[in-house]
This record gives sequence, structure tokens and C-alpha cells, in this order.
Amino acid sequence: MSLQRGSCAIVGVAESDLGKVAPGMSPLDLMAQGITRALDDCGLSYKDVDGLFGAATQSRMLTLALREYLGIDPKYGDSTYLGGSSFMTHVAHAQAAIEAGLCEVAVITYASTQRSDGRSATRGKDINPYETPYQPFLPASAYALVASRHMHEFGTTREQLAEIAVAARQWALLNPMAWEKTPLTAEQVLASRMISYPLTVRDCCLVTDGGGAIIMTSAARARSLRKPPVFILGTGESASHLSISNMADLTTTAAVKSGAQAYAMAGLQPKDIDVRELYDAFTLTTLLFLEDLGFCAKGEGGHFVADGKLRPGGALPTNTNGGGLSYCHPGMYGLLLLIEATRQLRGECGQRQVANCEVALAHGNGGVLSSQSTVILGTAATV
Repeated sequence: MSLQRGSCAIVGVAESDLGKVAPGMSPLDLMAQGITRALDDCGLSYKDVDGLFGAATQSRMLTLALREYLGIDPKYGDSTYLGGSSFMTHVAHAQAAIEAGLCEVAVITYASTQRSDGRSATRGKDINPYETPYQPFLPASAYALVASRHMHEFGTTREQLAEIAVAARQWALLNPMAWEKTPLTAEQVLASRMISYPLTVRDCCLVTDGGGAIIMTSAARARSLRKPPVFILGTGESASHLSISNMADLTTTAAVKSGAQAYAMAGLQPKDIDVRELYDAFTLTTLLFLEDLGFCAKGEGGHFVADGKLRPGGALPTNTNGGGLSYCHPGMYGLLLLIEATRQLRGECGQRQVANCEVALAHGNGGVLSSQSTVILGTAATV
């Protein structure tokens, strides 16, 4: 079935505790915390929830675990796992389920205790006979390979990548919830510890605990709830590979396809987007998605970001909460992008609020640039 532009809306959003959470907190504890807060945000309760969506690294059968933990009996569930892009895909799946009458109020949730629990917080690594013998430090080595190729092919510089980290930090300094609280310069990015050349530790995302939840329902019901609804204007998803050695073109991701699908459904173009929330597991990913989602031409990303346009007050507000680089990154980050996009459209972001924000794009990335999913959101004025 084809999804209908504006048929559903996000009506509630919330983070769980973030950073390093209290001892003994489990991912399910954090998800319940996020869901409870998100339901309160929109004025609904657990008895209203009849659709449950989520993915996690620390629970193999998440929706079963959650329905047991929460004591609810939803009619519909979906635990599709695509890495960090899972949650944008869940938005599309929840919209399809609501349109089909399979559920009316859908919860999408995620959390992890990656910082508290360290390596035990992640699944066992897949054995890849073509890559494992070379002992790559994944995922960083995979992204470093792509960064090196982009630098070779287009002349992109480490200084240009560093500007992306600096911009994210400046946004984080305006966000009371952000993990990083100190200013950052390009010189500090370049001089920080090398993780996998050309990426330093400041080119790489944080390792934090945390998560959250979003609540979706039909447009008709959304208009009667506590907060202004944020409508689903467009969605798209595409996957290209699993292992980095099978990526056909290291400088072009499947975001080209997912973005095109989302723009077509929304009836919009890149120039219509007021704020961009792009999955920044590394500085490189922000650059790639700016190119692949049409904000600049392929290969021009480095020059495009160099003038500070991604920073607060810049011409292209991007990753306005501080991103995975400086706000939080609890293993999989896509859900937090949707939360920030929703808050920007509701005008709730205080010092970091983007003026006249009517349309937001949230883009998720999973695996080693393997799966891409794009969601375009809008205020009531856009429907």
C-alpha cells in the first residue's frame, strides 16, 4: 500500500535518562521511562497503546519483553532491526499499521546501557570471512575507509570534517541535556587521539546510555491531544549492503534512494527543509548525507560545510541538539533524531530553537552505511 501524506502524526516525544544512568537501570527500565514520559507529553496512557514498535541491541525479542514488562496487550507489534535507521523505518511501518486499522496509538521506543555495561551491552559480532581476518576495528575502520576514499576522490580535508564536529558541539552547548559541556575547536579535533585514520576520537560519536520514545496516532485523533501534532509528510527507506567490503560505491549511500522516496511522498525538495537531523555516528556521515539527500552536490560536502553554515545562526541548521557527536549516542541513535525534529517543529527548543521551523528532515543510518531511512515531518501549516 502507498502511505498517505499527513495521515498520521507524532503526538508525544520524550527521552529517558541520558549519559550514564543510575546503577542497576536496565534498557527496559529506560524504555519504560521514555514511554511513560512520552505518553504524559501527549496526554495519553498505557491503556491507549495498541501498537508497539522498537529495536534494541540488548533484547532479542524486544516487543515481547516490553509487553510483559509494561503489562500491556497491544494488538500489533514490530521489532524490525536495521541498526540505527530502525526507528525511521518504524515510523513508516506504524503509519501503515494505523492506516490499515491494525492499531490506533503506536509507541516506538529504544534504549541501551551501552556506557554503563560496556562491551556486554552489544551483541556478539558477526563473523565475516572476507573482513574478520584483517581485524578491523568496527565500525570505525569501515567509516574511516569511506572517509579516506572521499578525501582521495574529492579532495575533502580533515579540517572540513572537523568543522562538522565543531558545529555539533556549538549546538550541544545550547542543549541542557547534552553530554558534552565544553567548547571545541577544529584544532582540538585534529589533535585528539586517532581512532582509525583519518578519524580522531572527536570525529566519532559518544558512547552513552539512554533512549526514549515517540507516540504516533492518526491525524484525526492527533488534533485533539495535548501538544500540536507533527505530521508525517514523507518516508523512504533503502539498503545497499551488510559489510563495507560489499558497498558498491564507498562515497554514495542508499540515502539517495530513501531521500528521493521521502521527498516524492512529501511533495517537497531539499530547499523546503528548515532543519536537518542527520545521523552523525561520525563527522563523515553528516557530510555524506548532506550530499546524498540533495543539500549539495556529490563531492562538494567538504567545501559546503567549511563556512560554518551548520552552526547555530548558520544558513543550514543541522543536528540542532548536538547530535551523536556531542549530545548523546546510546548505541543506536535514530530515535533521538525524531525527538529533536518534533521538538523543533513544536517550538520547544529554547536557545537552540530554529526560527520559523515548519518542515524537518530526520535521517537514520544503520550498520556500516548499510541501511538508510528518511522521514520528513511538518507542522499543521504544511498539511
